[in-house]
Amino acid sequence: MKKIFAILSFAITLLLYSCYQESYIPVEAKFTTSFLNQDESIPVYIEIKNLSKGADTYEWTFEGGTPETSTEKNPKDIFYTQPGTYKIKLTVSNIDGEIDVFEQQLEIKDAINIVFRKEIIQSDYPPVEVKFTNETEGVGLTYLWEFEGGIPNTSSEKNPENVIFPNPGAHLVSLTVSNGFESFVKKDSIVVRENIITSFEWETAWEDYDYQAPVKLHFQNESENAISYQWTFQGGNPSSSTVENLEVIYSQPGTYQITLIASNGKTSQTLQKQVTIFPDSGIYILENVKLGINYAHNTNTFGAFYSTKLRQSFTANQITSIIAPLIDIAFQGQNSTFTFNKFISPTEVNQYGFASIPNATQTLFINSQEICNCGLNISEAQFDAITNAAPLLNLNIPNSIAGQQQFGNNLPRIVLFKTQDGRKGAIKIKQFVSAGNNQSYMVCDIKVQK
Repeated sequence: MKKIFAILSFAITLLLYSCYQESYIPVEAKFTTSFLNQDESIPVYIEIKNLSKGADTYEWTFEGGTPETSTEKNPKDIFYTQPGTYKIKLTVSNIDGEIDVFEQQLEIKDAINIVFRKEIIQSDYPPVEVKFTNETEGVGLTYLWEFEGGIPNTSSEKNPENVIFPNPGAHLVSLTVSNGFESFVKKDSIVVRENIITSFEWETAWEDYDYQAPVKLHFQNESENAISYQWTFQGGNPSSSTVENLEVIYSQPGTYQITLIASNGKTSQTLQKQVTIFPDSGIYILENVKLGINYAHNTNTFGAFYSTKLRQSFTANQITSIIAPLIDIAFQGQNSTFTFNKFISPTEVNQYGFASIPNATQTLFINSQEICNCGLNISEAQFDAITNAAPLLNLNIPNSIAGQQQFGNNLPRIVLFKTQDGRKGAIKIKQFVSAGNNQSYMVCDIKVQK
């Protein structure tokens, strides 16, 4: 009986052992990692995917990471702030005491800090030459330069050869740096100024409006995008200059060439013009001068006072202390029908309904040659033929007969005069414009010695 019991016990034990062997599950530690921000440069988050099998407990160690350890099956994202190579270790176990360990190394790269300098060799006027200096630090880096509108327009050198930008405008410059895993880009721009535009104009001195020698010209340099200038004045004084704006005197008649070369220090542009200086006729020819009747003058429509030096008419309220001594002609038109007209000396305007002109100068007038009977007689044809001072030189207007005549509205009418400074002249009245008391005026031409 005892023998039978022993055999039965052995069989049961063997059966239980076999059942235990069939239910045994081995433990295996395994995981994968990935970068959440799709690169490997700091700062980064690492996502853990646990692939372990048969484990009941988990012990994580994250070297250099935050957190440093975890017992969760699937720990949350691990944060790394410093570059380097770090070890992630996972130890797993089960209730049967089985243990397995899995380790993986993780490489965190430092971000690439792209640094480069640009140096314009001479100036930002076209063509612009630029030197680029690459100060980006790192080992095993590759470079791609792109120069919009540049020559060359690309380069793979760390420090490219100097780049030429020939055309005006803003040109994009970009540098792409790669470490084999990821690429970074830095952008800048090169601004090239506009091309040179050479331009100039001139004005005559006030008294030289007729371009009769000698003539003083005021030159205005209107060039753009230039830093230096070279003038040449054929027949002028000075004959050349490097200043931006200046005055030039032409003493002799002729047609002369004016040249301006504008430069930006790299390129230059030339502009040439011509000026014609005429012989000195000795007279000013003033055409289509309008002088208002008394009413018009008083209402500021047409001035009754005129300056042959300033070549302008004035109303009473336009007369200043500077203008007053230069007024040498005053016209009295009594009404809009022009039945009574008279040129009067500026010193006598107060006798004809005008306010006095302070510091006025005297002008002698012969208003009516036929009434005067003083031996002076210039016809309309003779007036039109006057091109120089010679016909006026022999005029002699005695003080005794000056200003004693008047004239009506018959045309044409020639009036003679002599200013206080001895200049002799003639006035041809061409038209009377009757348009009411406030708008009526007469039109005349004046020829007077300079």
